Amino acid sequence: MKLFSLLYDRVLIWSRHPQASWYLGAMAFAESSFFPIPPDVMLVPMVLSRPQKAWVLATVTSVASVLGGMFGYAIGALLFAEIAQPLIALYHFQADMLVVQNWFRDYGVWIVFIAGFSPLPYKVFTISAGLMAMALVPFLLASAIGRSARFFLVAGLIYWGGEKLEHSLRRYIDILGWFTVAAIVLVILYFKYS
Repeated sequence: MKLFSLLYDRVLIWSRHPQASWYLGAMAFAESSFFPIPPDVMLVPMVLSRPQKAWVLATVTSVASVLGGMFGYAIGALLFAEIAQPLIALYHFQADMLVVQNWFRDYGVWIVFIAGFSPLPYKVFTISAGLMAMALVPFLLASAIGRSARFFLVAGLIYWGGEKLEHSLRRYIDILGWFTVAAIVLVILYFKYS
């Protein structure tokens, strides 16, 4: 089924929109606090379509993501019962939240850096940091370093891979998409039943 190639083509069209940088920033902000889809899905085609703006786009994504992380922190610190608990239930992150809280106790600020760089659901970590009253300055530093490292790495790989990478990505996008879905399902099942 060619679902992911259709989505890929649609995102490529969106990535060329005059307001695309604003959409990318909004997506990065939202993903760090409440939205389930990572901004990479928009950053990659935007860098492919405008490689000369790769570093600007990585900066927009990083800054918006850190600002969104601050919003997630505020949700955890100030509005946990009203906003965070319903979000956690909506995304079925209850077990993840307990695991993350234990990681905060064991690893402190390092877990924010790791979550910022990795494909883990960053919003769980930003909300947890606020809930657990993590010191704000270390949280911001770890977020800024982790998120910037991730988005500049993604932008750099796409920038240097260029047109050849775009053709390969287009050719294998459906396989990669279904593989990603399967991996996410396995991770969810692992956390749910372990």
